[in-house]
Amino acid sequence: MSSYSKKRGLPPGSLVFTGTKKTSEISIEEIEYNQTNYSRKEIKNIKNINYSAGSDNIYWININGLHETNIIESIGNIFSINALTLEDILNLQQRPKTEIFGDYIYITLKMLTYNGDSIDNEQISIVLGKNYVITFQEKPGDIFDPLRLRIQSQSGKIRSSGSDYLAYALIDIVVDNYFVLLEKLNSEIEVFEENLIYSFEKETLTQIYRLKRENLVMRNSIWPVRELISQLERSESDLLNDRIQIYFRDLYDHTIQVIDTAEVSREILSGLIDLYLSGISNKTNEVMKVLTIISTIFIPLTFIVGLYGMNFKFMPELSWKWGYIAVWAIMLLITFFMIIYIKRKKWL
Repeated sequence: MSSYSKKRGLPPGSLVFTGTKKTSEISIEEIEYNQTNYSRKEIKNIKNINYSAGSDNIYWININGLHETNIIESIGNIFSINALTLEDILNLQQRPKTEIFGDYIYITLKMLTYNGDSIDNEQISIVLGKNYVITFQEKPGDIFDPLRLRIQSQSGKIRSSGSDYLAYALIDIVVDNYFVLLEKLNSEIEVFEENLIYSFEKETLTQIYRLKRENLVMRNSIWPVRELISQLERSESDLLNDRIQIYFRDLYDHTIQVIDTAEVSREILSGLIDLYLSGISNKTNEVMKVLTIISTIFIPLTFIVGLYGMNFKFMPELSWKWGYIAVWAIMLLITFFMIIYIKRKKWL
């Protein structure tokens, strides 16, 4: 029974995990920092989350694994997260979007990673509060380690900024990773583009279609992010400092660049498919042309052989001493003159 079937008939806000379990157990990490202090620890029990609403510290709570709905519900109770938001967090088929509430902002988008010859699509949910950011991930392992290092080493302005800057930094890393994936995708496209000049193997077409599917996954994940960031940029929420808007504008420009690059890649892939089909068609035409020329040369020769292959008793040339040699000479002359004619017409 699918997870979506389990949700049928349930009231809004019912917590049902609709994805595939990607980790055996849920792990929770808490990073607490301000300009001078920093701590990072693993949370074994929800009750050990060291969050204080009135504190000047910034809290980053990262949850890996979403299949235990009771844990997600407990976190929602601690941070007063609406049940509808928790339902969206557990629904892993969400379209990237932003929802602005009174005391928090809910953001969901897709984190894409390259897994061998395919793109792994993972949903990231971010809840931004006054002095906290909560990230919900499907499994351990992400692209946020550089950000963790920046917080620990006090690199940049992350330690002197609020939770809104932390949320921006998380989204920025996800968008920057789109560039990395597009570079890998374009590198593969260039390889197949060069290969198509010399050969038209069936495997090449299969790989081109694979790249086209990956490009489609990226486009479907990236396009809604533009709207998401635009909504954050224009938001008048008290949770977003006026100074953060310039960063979201810059992030919006990056998103547009990613979308444009993905569109160019899509056009190139479509062109490669057309090139492959045209190459196969031209190769078939070349083969047919050669076979047609050979057939054309042999048509008069077949006529002569067929003529003297008739079983008539009285044929003058049959008793002639030089008949056999004469027929061969005529056939060779016909072949020679037809080849010269075909070459002058530039058919060969």
